[in-house]
Amino acid sequence: MIPVTEGITLDDNEIELQFVRSGGPGGQNVNKVATCVQLRFNATSSPSLPTHVRERLLKLAGKRLSQEGILILTGRRFRTQERNRQDVIDRLVALIRQAATPVRARKATRPSAAATRRRLEDKLQRATRKRQRQPVLEE
Repeated sequence: MIPVTEGITLDDNEIELQFVRSGGPGGQNVNKVATCVQLRFNATSSPSLPTHVRERLLKLAGKRLSQEGILILTGRRFRTQERNRQDVIDRLVALIRQAATPVRARKATRPSAAATRRRLEDKLQRATRKRQRQPVLEE
């Protein structure tokens, strides 16, 4: 069980880890050891996630979400398989925590009277300046 928040825990069976060879620096080790980790998590049919968290997670996932609703995270920052595995799981937990926090409603505000007055004065000055640039018409 992976604890996410007080009310949400993920079962280990819901996460599928696949190890593949990683590119980048590392010498001959890169060609021999599968240190890159791909985590697959079926976000659309996970019984551990409440509905509102699932919907928000699907929006937050972006390009990391496949057509089938599977969240795919890749970890290749570290040279060891274990650290990459832990890094990917931590990123999944952080993403679900972010989805679990409720969105704060925007509070409507108004510009102050002084700000409105300054804006109108600037607008008047700009209009006057543009009017003075125009050629004078002779009648």
